[in-house]
Amino acid sequence: MSPQNAQYIGCMSWLWPLQLVRRLPSQCAVCHAWPSQPVCEACVQLFAQPCVRCRGCALPLPPGLSEGQDYCGACAMTPTALDGALAAVAYAYPWSKVVQEFKFAQHPGWARSMALLMRSAPWVEPALEAADLLLPMPLSRQRLQERGFNQALLLARALAPDKTRAQVLLRVRDTSAQSSLSRAERLTNVQHAFAVDPLHQADIDGKRLVLVDDVMTSGATLSAAAACLRQAGAAHITALVFARAERGA
Repeated sequence: MSPQNAQYIGCMSWLWPLQLVRRLPSQCAVCHAWPSQPVCEACVQLFAQPCVRCRGCALPLPPGLSEGQDYCGACAMTPTALDGALAAVAYAYPWSKVVQEFKFAQHPGWARSMALLMRSAPWVEPALEAADLLLPMPLSRQRLQERGFNQALLLARALAPDKTRAQVLLRVRDTSAQSSLSRAERLTNVQHAFAVDPLHQADIDGKRLVLVDDVMTSGATLSAAAACLRQAGAAHITALVFARAERGA
């Protein structure tokens, strides 16, 4: 055996344990059960029970409402560019941690399990079936380079790969992180941040669209994107997110 081959085999032997680890099931991100999916069935049952949410902003509705009262007072008084908003879970423990690790700890493979929870939320399946296209919320070029992937695109592809279009809605202006701003500042921050690719404008004219993202906080970013799509001729726009933050977050 040549010295070069021996050195190559010696290097490869260090990779074998890593390859075996990658084939093993993961721990649950919540309770750390082993082996498990990214979130185990027990934690889904404990922390992901569906609740009645406003059809306009996806915030939980108070108990005791009369049948057919699907909107909160704010949405009933002040409609937005969105025709509706749907969410699977609250942006609170343990889902806030799951979202953070999904985006920032390089766990893109969690998208499939998160999409399954989204599909299980009330009204999501009918919205996906009625949609002509799913549009992931775009990232700026800088954030895409930093993160390495667009979490919204991964979720959209896991939800409905045949309907997902990543090149229709563009982010044309980088903005400050919304989490550090007040509600008024968030509304100003995302103005003129989005555009429809002129080559794809005909694809959305008169169509029913679902905007996909991981988290909805104030709704300012999704509303800005929806207003842009509405100007381009979209007939109906629903926001679909994995987690919804409480009002004022």
